[in-house]
Amino acid sequence: MFSHVMVGTADLEKSRQFYDAVLGTLGIGPGVANGSRFFYRSPTGTFGITLPINGDSACHGNGSTIGFAASSPEQADAFHAAGVAHGGTTCEDPPGLRGSPGAQMYIAYLRDPDGNKICALHRVPR
Repeated sequence: MFSHVMVGTADLEKSRQFYDAVLGTLGIGPGVANGSRFFYRSPTGTFGITLPINGDSACHGNGSTIGFAASSPEQADAFHAAGVAHGGTTCEDPPGLRGSPGAQMYIAYLRDPDGNKICALHRVPR
């Protein structure tokens, strides 16, 4: 459904370091520079960070979450740990299982250095 997701940042270099670290734990290579933006590409889509092109301040969306697929709970934990180590903050509950008996998920939530809410999500096989 989506071709890409992009978030604004107030500090492109700090954001690049954060996303290089957290997305690296998911097997995604470092961001590729394109002017005042960095893009992270995978076979299933593209994620970007950018300085706002209109010159206004970057801000995060209240109620918004960007979820990244994790292949295991351990990979979601590594994503979370890398994020905290690179300027992110934990939010919601600590990483762990959530959902109903028929649809268990292991989720690790973070806020990036600009306040955007992201998570790594692993769907537990039934």
